[in-house]
Amino acid sequence: MEEAAVTAPTWTPGNAPVAVVMIALDESHNMAAVLDNLAGWAAQVFLVDSYSSDDTVGLALGRGVHVVQRAFDGFGPQWNFALETLPITAPWTMKLDPDERLSEELKAEIAARIAGADATGFSLVRRLWFMRKRLPVRQRIVRLWRTGQCRFSDVQVNEHPIVRGEVCDLGGELEHHDSPDLHHWLDKQNRYTTAEAIASYRADALSDKPRLFGTRLQRTMWLKRNFTRLPLRYVAIFLHNYFVLGAFRAGWVGYAWARLRADVYRVWEYKLREMRLTGRLPTMRTAAGQPDPRVLQY
Repeated sequence: MEEAAVTAPTWTPGNAPVAVVMIALDESHNMAAVLDNLAGWAAQVFLVDSYSSDDTVGLALGRGVHVVQRAFDGFGPQWNFALETLPITAPWTMKLDPDERLSEELKAEIAARIAGADATGFSLVRRLWFMRKRLPVRQRIVRLWRTGQCRFSDVQVNEHPIVRGEVCDLGGELEHHDSPDLHHWLDKQNRYTTAEAIASYRADALSDKPRLFGTRLQRTMWLKRNFTRLPLRYVAIFLHNYFVLGAFRAGWVGYAWARLRADVYRVWEYKLREMRLTGRLPTMRTAAGQPDPRVLQY
């Protein structure tokens, strides 16, 4: 670890005893909005940057965020580094992506529920926004826990928090503004599908045991392990997204999202088949920027 050359301003603590942690690569288009969303609420805000080539670091430092830089070696390892290394002093820790925003109802719900709570962690509902339209697609995910009581599955992609203790449900919504435009979204899915295909090719460990009749996460892992063997899999994914998740209620945008999500699985499978045919793994760009002398390097 190298010492930072300049001490950045400090974050002004908000009224919730929560440390918000983000990891990022080239997220300057989200920094102002996500930090505006957290101002006056979060007690601490941390950012682990993977050597962005844009002004992600500068924008975060300008708002008093505690920023460090570390080469990206997978989502699970990056999150575990953050939880184990950052100087978090708030009694609660929250995982947040730069493209996510807490509703005012969720902020109030968190502040009320963690006061004297017996639970170790909390799950919340994330609602998807796509092409700047609010979709009726909701996902319950674990994002908040007592500091020091969580670690992440040590996987390259699709990491999951493992909380030591009882996890309860919260109300309110976390808005997921998934990419500013389709070009950005497709770039992100290209990286995601390559990482997933590489992990499948190497038979990397999953986040949990694959069990069809286990927990929701174990069922997801079973589907992931056996996906390429399932008949009519792409049709099933589209129908699930469009009808079961309710994307049809969002008109053409919902239809486009449901089709594109099915295409993501198709591209992942095709990349995996290519790797098995050629025996060659693609080289992924993980960073284009240089170390920033204003922040600590790990």
